[in-house]
Amino acid sequence: MVALTLLTAAASAPPPTVEVSVTALRSAKGQILVCLTTNPKAFPDCSKDTTSVRMAVKAADAGNFAVHAPAAGTYAIAVVHDENSNNKMDTAIFLPKEGFGFSRNPTITVGPPSFKSASFAVAGDMRQSIKMKYML
Repeated sequence: MVALTLLTAAASAPPPTVEVSVTALRSAKGQILVCLTTNPKAFPDCSKDTTSVRMAVKAADAGNFAVHAPAAGTYAIAVVHDENSNNKMDTAIFLPKEGFGFSRNPTITVGPPSFKSASFAVAGDMRQSIKMKYML
């Protein structure tokens, strides 16, 4: 009976929440496009990952918002400061015109960081602080 009660409690536990704060925004215009994925091949563009969590947050609210992970696991987050609210990252000669950032704030050289350098384990509620970067 005790085992059944524990199993029921575990099955009804809510999915983990990742509290995210995005810092160093150059303006409060537009929105922050957020991608949370467990798929290294879909990082940082979640468009090919049907199990990813994608959302948009008003740039003015980027200081603190929640992303609900589907389950415990290893995740990475990519964010884009979509200043003109066209739901994509704008580029100029292959360079991003809008800001971007990643969980764990890995060093950016040429191209996006690896999933491994941005990934983190989620076993329960946790927090990630992401510093926005701008190239142009």
